[in-house]
Amino acid sequence: MQLFSVFAIYFIIWWVTLFAVLPFGMRTQAEDNYVVPGTPESAPTRFQAKKVLLLTTVVAALIYGGWHLSTIYFGISMDSLRIIPNFEQSGPAGVD
Repeated sequence: MQLFSVFAIYFIIWWVTLFAVLPFGMRTQAEDNYVVPGTPESAPTRFQAKKVLLLTTVVAALIYGGWHLSTIYFGISMDSLRIIPNFEQSGPAGVD
């Protein structure tokens, strides 16, 4: 696999993981009873960017490692999944 493809796949996994990790450990201003005027009550009190980015990187690396292990060593690919329809039928649709 090309190096660019490895980084592209990891980046996609990392980005999706970021949105899954963002709400973990977040405390809202309403929960802390300290709402800054002009902000919504659901805004975070203290956003811990380093913690979120580190956790996202670790979780994404584990997911990528599992994906890499299943594709390279076990030969599992999108072609081996039965939910993907087979488009390699002969002739265009409706013509027999």
